[in-house]
Amino acid sequence: MDEAEFHRRADALLARLEEAVEASGADIDYDTVSDILTLEFADGSKIIVNKQAPARQVWVAARAGGFHYDYDAAGDRWVNDQSGAELFEELSRLASGQAGEAVTLAPA
Repeated sequence: MDEAEFHRRADALLARLEEAVEASGADIDYDTVSDILTLEFADGSKIIVNKQAPARQVWVAARAGGFHYDYDAAGDRWVNDQSGAELFEELSRLASGQAGEAVTLAPA
């Protein structure tokens, strides 16, 4: 994937993540600034999602650790480069842990 396509796909992902947080109904504040999506929870903890153009990856930093995701064109999804887990599924798990309640972030 070239850099322009990466940015197009990653920007679309960040927009979809915002929509998913909004649709979840969970008490999560979010903000996107300079290609960085910050999710903030009631306890003050955060999950940071950002684009890493040189690596053509999306990186997630959460209380549970840091994770890197590659775009899987065949499945039209972002997957963890180590576990193969899908990004929305992992973010749901991470957000649930930090929110203290079940949070489902479903792609639109």
